[in-house]
Amino acid sequence: MRLLTLILVLLIAALQYPLWLGKGSWLRVWELNQQIDKQKGVNASLKSRNDALDAEVRDLKTGYAAIEERARSELGMVKQDEVFYQVMQPSPAPKAPVPVPPAGASATQPGKP
Repeated sequence: MRLLTLILVLLIAALQYPLWLGKGSWLRVWELNQQIDKQKGVNASLKSRNDALDAEVRDLKTGYAAIEERARSELGMVKQDEVFYQVMQPSPAPKAPVPVPPAGASATQPGKP
């Protein structure tokens, strides 16, 4: 009876090995599911970026407002008979340069040995 029990335990262990540690094991399936979830997140962000680019392309092909906006912002263009005012920020006052001692002078203060 003991021999039969031992054989059955070994048989069950042999059947369980591929399930837990083999090529198509549960752990491998779990890892692949994690990778799939990550890739779905990346794909979703790329899809939203592609949708935004597609909308911009359609807008540029069909309407003049987007073209005018790009010409104004990226190329600095203005319409005919339009006045352009550029507001400049005041630049900070330049700092005074740090004096450099002459080459033969020592680094000690005068009057101290």
